[in-house]
Amino acid sequence: MPKTTRFSELRAKMSPQAQAEVQRRVNQELKEMPLHKLRAARQLTQQQIAQTLDMTQAAVSQLEKRTDMYLSTLENFVEAMGGRLELYAVFPDGKVRLERPAS
Repeated sequence: MPKTTRFSELRAKMSPQAQAEVQRRVNQELKEMPLHKLRAARQLTQQQIAQTLDMTQAAVSQLEKRTDMYLSTLENFVEAMGGRLELYAVFPDGKVRLERPAS
């Protein structure tokens, strides 16, 4: 049986620069991810989201593949995962949090 090595042992052998680069890439991946990866990272299934949103698993699958959707749909999806959707306009001199109009 081949000997396995713990990731922490491999990481300890990496240079500080390499460790920093790995951490930078992990942080970047966590900042930008499609809905299906976000759902998986939250350890939720399409079926769980479907039950929360009162829709079918197939509908959740289709929703995750959409390239364009209403903000309210995206907001509902994020809330079904236990989060809150925040929207920002980003400019060279800073960012502004946008508030949705009251309905």
